[in-house]
Amino acid sequence: MRKVFRATVAAICGSVLLTSCATGDDAVATGGTFDFVSPGGQTRIFYDPPAERGTLGELTGEDLMNEGETISLDDYEGQVVVLNVWGQWCAPCRSEADDLEEVHEATKDLGVQFLGINVRDNQRDKAQDFVTDQQIGYPSIYDPPMRSLLALGRNYPTSVVPTTVVLDREHRVAAVYLTELLAEDLQPVVERVAAEPDSEQ
Repeated sequence: MRKVFRATVAAICGSVLLTSCATGDDAVATGGTFDFVSPGGQTRIFYDPPAERGTLGELTGEDLMNEGETISLDDYEGQVVVLNVWGQWCAPCRSEADDLEEVHEATKDLGVQFLGINVRDNQRDKAQDFVTDQQIGYPSIYDPPMRSLLALGRNYPTSVVPTTVVLDREHRVAAVYLTELLAEDLQPVVERVAAEPDSEQ
C-alpha cells in the first residue's frame, strides 16, 4: 500500500470549494500507476518514500500560446515538473498566479519545470491574455474539455481547480495540492523533491 507522508489537513473535501473552483463532472479514466487517495478529505497530500510513488499516464496537449504546437510531459525528462491546472475564469487561479511564477523563477535552475494545464477556457484569447498580463514564464497545455487530465487517473478529482501536482525526476507523484497556494507553501516542497538523492530516484 502506498504510504502518505506528512499529510496536512487543510480542509475537509467539502471546504475545498472555498479555495477552489468546481467545474463539471470528474473524468473517469485510467492513467499510469498513480492512484489518487485523499484520506479524510485532505487537500495537501505528500507521497513517500519515492520508490512507492505512482506515475502519471501520457500527458500531452496543444501549446496554449503557440497554436499547432504540442507540449508533452515527456519533453521534460529528468526534470522535476510542477503541474498546475488553471483557468482565467477562476478567482483562486488568478490569485495564486504570481506565487507560482515566483516559485518557477526561484527553482528553475534546480532542474524544475512548471507546466500549466488551462481548462474550461473556450475563448483561447482570454487565456492567452491572462498569461501575458500575469507575465507567466512557463508553458501551458490548452485543454478546454480537460481531456489531458485523464493522465492523472480515474480517481483524481478533476472538478477541483486550481490543482497543483509536484512530480519527481522520474515523473512520479510526490505531492498534490487541491487548493490555492502561496509561494511559501510550494517552494520548500519543490526544493525538497529537487534535492532528493539519486539513490531515491
